Order: sequence, then C-alpha cells, then structure tokens
Amino acid sequence: MYKVGLIGAGAMGGAIGTRLLEVGCELCVFDLDKVRVQELVDKGASAASSAGNAASDADFVIFSLNASRIVDIAAFGEGGAASGANSDTIFIDMSSVGPEETKEFAEKASKRGIGWVDAPLSGGAPKALIGELTLMIGGEVAHVERAMECLKLLASNMTHMGPSGAGQTTKIINQVLCGLNFVAVAEATQLALDAGVDASKIPGALAGGRADSAILQEFMPRYANKDYTRQGRLANMIKDLKFAQDLSLSTNTSMPITAACMEIYKMLTAAGLGEEDLPVLMEYFKGPDKNVLNAD
Repeated sequence: MYKVGLIGAGAMGGAIGTRLLEVGCELCVFDLDKVRVQELVDKGASAASSAGNAASDADFVIFSLNASRIVDIAAFGEGGAASGANSDTIFIDMSSVGPEETKEFAEKASKRGIGWVDAPLSGGAPKALIGELTLMIGGEVAHVERAMECLKLLASNMTHMGPSGAGQTTKIINQVLCGLNFVAVAEATQLALDAGVDASKIPGALAGGRADSAILQEFMPRYANKDYTRQGRLANMIKDLKFAQDLSLSTNTSMPITAACMEIYKMLTAAGLGEEDLPVLMEYFKGPDKNVLNAD
C-alpha cells in the first residue's frame, strides 16, 4: 500500500496507526511514550528512533499531536521529520492547531521542498478505526490530491477547504459546534434525570427530529450511565475553543455562548478532570451540593 511515518501514538494517533496497519500500509511510528509505540509495534508497525527516522523513505508523514509547539519541533526541530524526508514526501498534519501556525509550517516545509497539508479531523478514535473520519483539508491542490490517496483509507468524508490553514479554520468551526453541543446535551441529560425520565431512551425517541445529532446519539447514553471510558480529553476542548476565541478577536465576531461553555470546561479542568473524557461534564450539572467542584 503506502509507507507511512506516524508521529504521535496517543489515543488518536494510535487509532490512525491501527487503521493504516489493518488496510496494509507499512507503518513506522515515533512517540516519546514507548508504551504507546509498542502497542502499534505489536500490531505490525516498526518503531522509529526519531521523527526524522520515521519520515525516512515514507510516502506520507502523519502528525497527530496536541499543540502547535510540539508539531513544530516534531516536524522541523533537531532530528525532526523534515531531516529524514525526501522531496516527494507529503506531510499531513491531523492535529488541531492554529491556522496561522499552520501557514508558517507550510512555508517552512515548502522551503525544504516538502508538501504540507492540514487535515484536522472529526469523529474521534472510533471513526478512525473504521475509516469513517470527516476531514477538513487545507493546502495546495497538488499536495492535497496526493494526500487524499492516503487519507481515503481513514476517512469517508473529505473536503478541500482552501489553502494552508483553511482546514484548521474549518476545524475551529467544527469544535465550536461540538463544544457547545456537548454542554447542551449534558445539561439536557441532567434535566431528564432530575425529572425522572430514562435519559438513555431519549436519543431513540428524538432520532430523525430537529434535535437529533451524532453527539446526542453517542453521548447522552454515556452521560446517563456515567460512562467515563477514556476516548479523549476534556482539556483538548479548552485548547480548541481558545483557537475559536483568538480567531473571533481578529474577525470581531461576538461569541458569548462559546465563552460561557469555555468557563465550564475550564472549571472542570481546574478541578482535576481535564484528562477525563467529555462525560465528566455531568459533574458540573449534578448541582451545587453534589458535584466535584464543591468537594472538600
């Protein structure tokens, strides 16, 4: 299939790597967390000694990391992917980072003769594992067309939104919609529970109606059953909504609902729940005498 270098083997990167191995790609993975790397090695990947080593001879290098600074180091720092890549390699950044930083990364890559494509995702690890991610893509047309050869193995919906940074800007819009919806569904779930309604039945009752959404279907049952199984990190939503607020300053866009939801995410993170998955939003809505925010 393809030779792919994977930089970042966390929850999301691990799912991406697992999918690529299952469809026959040759995968070389680098992460500072050796346990995460070993999980993919056990599935057939090879371990790289550095990001540059992972990029050596790769057709595509995929980054799945948590911050712009980390992407910059992994791509262009000492021993970074750019040091091992050839001029035919396409770098695909599936991290969620800022649009302006993405433009800078694309420029750095271009100076080295490397194509840079921003392809942030929606759907999380569950969709990655079955190749049904939604991708919002930015970059030069020729680079994007090549990147899609690999990305089609991971996604069922891909849209080229424009030049470098356009994918990340679209991801910001996605995260605003998701971030607010996660809070709304948690609030509605608690109301149902307090009113004595079986909240786990509500998604089925509302399926196909105007209130229906993928978040309602997936998360209300988890909220209702307090299923805190780790699939992501609540703290990541703070990072993404911060990108939205930064963008709104440059566009002079008022975002009062985003600001209110941001405070809920920040309070839960300050209470030590930032590493937990989104169902811990229910801790906020339990009530002032019950929730973790008021624990002694």
